[in-house]
Order: sequence, then structure tokens, then C-alpha cells
Amino acid sequence: MPRVTSTPSPSAKSTAQQHQANYEDRFLAVGNGGMAGYIDYIGMLAQLNSGLGVAVVGGNAGHSAIENNVGVGAPGVYLPYLHDRDQVEAWIHNAISLLAPAAKAWTQAYYGRRLRKSYYYGCSTGGAQGFALAKFYPGLFDGVYAGSPGNWYSHLALSFLWNAQHTSTTETKLTQAELNLTTNAVLDACDEIDGVKDRVIENPLRCPFDIDSLACKSSSQPSSNPPTCLTPSKIASAKAIYAGPKRSDTHQPLYAPFALGSEIQWSLQEGPLASAFSVPILQNLVFNSLDYNTSTFNWASDVDAVTARTGALIDENSPNLSTYRNRGGKLLVTQGWADPYNAAEVPIQHLQSIQSFFHGDVGDWYRLFMIPGGGHCGAASYYPQVPAEYHILTKLIGWVERGEVPESVLSCAPPDGSARTRKLCAWPATAMLVGGDAEVAGSYVCR
Repeated sequence: MPRVTSTPSPSAKSTAQQHQANYEDRFLAVGNGGMAGYIDYIGMLAQLNSGLGVAVVGGNAGHSAIENNVGVGAPGVYLPYLHDRDQVEAWIHNAISLLAPAAKAWTQAYYGRRLRKSYYYGCSTGGAQGFALAKFYPGLFDGVYAGSPGNWYSHLALSFLWNAQHTSTTETKLTQAELNLTTNAVLDACDEIDGVKDRVIENPLRCPFDIDSLACKSSSQPSSNPPTCLTPSKIASAKAIYAGPKRSDTHQPLYAPFALGSEIQWSLQEGPLASAFSVPILQNLVFNSLDYNTSTFNWASDVDAVTARTGALIDENSPNLSTYRNRGGKLLVTQGWADPYNAAEVPIQHLQSIQSFFHGDVGDWYRLFMIPGGGHCGAASYYPQVPAEYHILTKLIGWVERGEVPESVLSCAPPDGSARTRKLCAWPATAMLVGGDAEVAGSYVCR
């Protein structure tokens, strides 16, 4: 269980004193990533130094990484926290709710002032934690930010396993050169749909690219370096990842597919993510056997077992956020189109389920921002020209405290070091260039 000390340490007191002049009676909790087990001090310091006047708290999500393979899953490795129901539930479901009340009391006592507003900021697993807060602890935070949310975690793990199984042999695994070939072909076909030639697709759902266009003319066609085509088995692998996992009995989709333009980072989907998440979850949490062989996974009956044994513990994708909405809470979500971990359409599908539950538009309290060329919680490693810092918390504060509904979010600081900025638009709007400098966010409008 997360702990909050009753008195500040000297270093904590010194940091607080440095920022006390800028403190604006705002409380901010920072979530976790991956299997957690650590306190995200880097994320905490980033928010503390953001100039937004927040007091910041973080926790380890209810278990210690040092006792759990240093916070990294792997096949055949025993992870104690996955065998303890309380720790499993704390990991995604309630760790933040356990630490926040005590941390709020500590903050008010230290500064001698009541909190005006409380916020939550989390990405990846932290995004799922944000949805858990909105659903089950709606009174804790006035505003919640959930980035790249893995909030259907059990089926996220199935997505990793599906993609790994379809790329498990030399004949089916796409090499990095072949992944590069595929993404470059997609960009050649769809880069300028938004009117800007920048090697980024604003909305991949509008891209008409067909992977069969890269098929080798004959199965015996010799390979080249770099490759110029894909063999039938590799075309089939790409189609499986584009389609997403499906049940073997009913062919029902189990998770969203990966987007066009994300292929260049699929190497993570070809085994590493399954080894880090799918296999440990199946071996430790679902089947309680480190000898369980995931190559025998049954895409019908075993899917049911995953849902029954993990869904209530680690999935935070309920569309019923009525209490949070009714209390005046605001929720902002971001998702990168080129995210190599989370299939980009997942937050879109979740938004659609929320809209269906509420019988219409939910934009007065819930907004999703899709990021063209965006990665997982920031930059995509093969899109260095894409701005990767999002002024999301500024927008969330403006929405909560001044009623400023966010139609767009500024993004800046691309990894290539340029001064390029972009405008991220509330889905389903996308940014369209209307004149001026294409490198400046102000030259775009949301349509």
C-alpha cells in the first residue's frame, strides 16, 4: 500500500520552499507506467517545475519493484504482487485513491491553506489509473488527464500476444528494414491528405493504403537490401496486426488494430511486449503456473479465462462515468497514432462507448486528442520531427477553473531540436493548414 510520511524530509521541505511563492493551492497526483513498483520522481519534478503552481505527489502503485524483478516482467519469472489480490487491485485500480487523501491533508498542513483544486496526471498504466479514479473515486480529482491509456489492460496483453504469435518465425517476422519500407510506402500514399507534406499522417483512418501493393511479384523473388517488397507470409503478418486480435470461434474483435503509419515501430510487437506483459500476466495471474506455455493459448476458451480472472482487477474501461460527470469533473485523453504499445483506435472506441452510454455528445466534460506521429506518452522514435510535449495540463486547469472548453492543445519541442509547433484537435476534428508558416501551430485550424 502506498505510504505518505507524516513529516516532510529535509529535501522535500527545501523543494517546497523553492516553489512556495508560485504555489497556487493546486494538488496534483502523478501516476505510474508499466508494471509500476516505482515512484515517478522524474514525472513529479516535471510537473513541480511546470510553473502551474501545483503541489505534487506520487506513489509506487502499491508494490515494490525491487521485490518484483525490478518492475519488469519476463517469461518464467515469479512476480509476487500478481499473486496478492490487494496488490493487483492497487496496481491500477486504487493505489492513487489510497495515497491521495493523506497527501492532500499533508499538503494543506504544510502550506497552511486549503486546496482549491485537485488534478491527476498519468500516462500508459497511469492513463488506466486515471479512468479508475474517474469511475470509482469521482470525488478525489476535479480534472483527470489520461494519456495513451492501457485501460483495457487484459486485452492489451492479448494484443501483444496476438502480434507476437503472428510474427514468431523467420518467415513471418518483419525485419526493421521491411517495417521501414511499409511505413514509407504508407507515407508516400497518404502524407499530403491534410495538405501538408511533412511525412506525418494527420488522420490514418482516411488513408486508403493497401498492404497488398507491397507484395512481391512471385514468392521466389530474391530479397534485396534494402527490401522492395514483402513475401506472402509477411503480408499476412502485417494484415494480422492491422486487423487486431480476434476470437477463434466467433471472430469477434478483442482489441483495436494498429494504425497505418505505426509499422516502423512494430518490432516491439514482434515478441518483446508479449514477453514483458502477456506471458507474465498469463503465468502469474491467470493460470498461476510459470510453466504455462503461451504458444498453446486458446483464442476462445482462454480468452474467457483471462476476462474472468483479471477483468475486474485490471480493466478500467467502463463507459459509465456518470458520477464523475455529475460532480463537474473534466477528463482529457491523448493518444499517439504511431504508439508502438497501445493500438491507437482504443481511445476512439472507448469514447464511442461513452457517447453511446450517455446517448450523445460528451464534449462538455470529456475530450480526446489524437496525436499525428505521436508515440507512447510522447515522441515516437522514428518521427523526430513531431512535437512531443503537450500543453495538456494547462488546458485541463483552464477547463476546470475557468470553464474554457479545450478545442485544441499546443504541442511543441520535437526531438529533432527544431522550433516546430503543432495544434492537436479535439477528436474527431483534425488540424488543417489555412495559410502562413506550416511549422507554426497558429497556421492551422481544427475541422
